[in-house]
Amino acid sequence: QVQLVESGGGLVQAGGSLRLSCAASGRTFSRYSMGWFRQAPGKEREFVAAISGSGGSTYYADSVKGRFTISRDNAKNTVYLQMNSLKPEDTAVYYCAAGQRQRFLHIEVSYDYWGQGTQVTVSS
Repeated sequence: QVQLVESGGGLVQAGGSLRLSCAASGRTFSRYSMGWFRQAPGKEREFVAAISGSGGSTYYADSVKGRFTISRDNAKNTVYLQMNSLKPEDTAVYYCAAGQRQRFLHIEVSYDYWGQGTQVTVSS
């Protein structure tokens, strides 16, 4: 069982930056691929970014490429999402997820555990 706790959300102006963190319980964190998803009001949850267990491979949605960076610190059991050049359309609840699959990390069913989410609001 893995428990995930996100933090770092908040209110920021367009063009600003935020860094989300997701702390995981357990001693096998490096075995898990980690992903970030988001859900805006009235929309389905969508993929944002993912990272392999070693951190050697990263994946991004086209909408965030060049602006967001996913990273992880396996010694701290934490995955991060650095968000720069934020836009109002980035406003959503952001969720982190953990799974032991190595492929198809852009889809929800690849993940077994989910955090409770953290709100990110970008004002124009």
